[in-house]
Amino acid sequence: MAVVLGALIVLSAVVALVGWRWPRRQRGTHPTPLRHPGFWLLVVSGAIYLNQVLCTIYLMRVWHGDPSFIARYLPTGWFALADDNPLISWLAGVWPRPELLSWSLLRVPALLELPFVLLAYLTICRWFGAEVFRRILVWPVAVSYTATFCLIEWSLANPYTAEDIALRVVSGLVTPWLLARLTAGGRERVGSVAELVAFVVSAAALGVLVLTVYDTALLYNLGHLAAAAPVMAAAAGVLVVARLVARRLPTAQAGPGITAVSASLGWFLVFFFAPALPIRYGISFGTPMLSAAVGLIIIAAAVVCGVHEAARGSAMSWRVRAVELVLAAAAGAAAASAGFLATGGYPEARLLAAASAFFVVAIAVCAALDRVVAAR
Repeated sequence: MAVVLGALIVLSAVVALVGWRWPRRQRGTHPTPLRHPGFWLLVVSGAIYLNQVLCTIYLMRVWHGDPSFIARYLPTGWFALADDNPLISWLAGVWPRPELLSWSLLRVPALLELPFVLLAYLTICRWFGAEVFRRILVWPVAVSYTATFCLIEWSLANPYTAEDIALRVVSGLVTPWLLARLTAGGRERVGSVAELVAFVVSAAALGVLVLTVYDTALLYNLGHLAAAAPVMAAAAGVLVVARLVARRLPTAQAGPGITAVSASLGWFLVFFFAPALPIRYGISFGTPMLSAAVGLIIIAAAVVCGVHEAARGSAMSWRVRAVELVLAAAAGAAAASAGFLATGGYPEARLLAAASAFFVVAIAVCAALDRVVAAR
């Protein structure tokens, strides 16, 4: 499996680094709520939670609340059922023919997991700007993620593996076709310090919500929902405020350092999308060094493209720009290390904390250095 996953990491990274140049059909230009990835992310998330309620009813009625028959095939940390919830207990008691809900166990998430993760990432890209959203190649990303999910399914062989793989392939064919109908929005790219901060806060808040959906729903831990509810409510509140602020921020001229950071971050979102999932699972399934190396190559490529793009029409010396970015990166790396070490739980939660800390500090350093350089 490690060999196949390693090949997938390399291939998806190569496609991401060169594929953005390929011609593509222009997405729709009339933004409406029905063409916003965030709207459909809410719809898919609701469907995921509805399925978990139905699955809990199935397990309570047919298996007497004991999921060990399937849990023994899966890693620890799954199936903390909400069987003590009064509403779910009542529904389980009155639900007719509960054996017909057997499809809610593993099969439905196999269909919904791909659109869930793609919509979350596309929502972040749209927040960053239409320019980045248009550069995303959805089909290669869907192929990369579907292949990775199928590899993980195969490694966790259980009585439903063949059905789950077939459903993931179907989802991999249908999802990108539907996502191609989403629109890019009006604002071309986040540019000023305030816009970048609002974007990072928005992305971090959405990341928290995505991780809690994974834990409470996609890992069948509906019993964790009560404890996670305050965190989800706080993250949702922060997200709403950040997006309202971002909408009202005027387009402002940024300094050269912030311009380079913005351009580099935009390119990183484009380059990282396709190999993100293979890199994540490569860390846990035998290719951590390759995952780290490819991740660093993607970061380097994004910085080079971002600096080159920001340098056009700028009078600032490239040496000054390079020194500014090195200082910002060093400070951001220190903050990222602190965020990673201070955060517990799933690896994704620690990576989210590290990435958020990195960008907040790097943006602050670049903003301060832009002021120093401008004052000279």
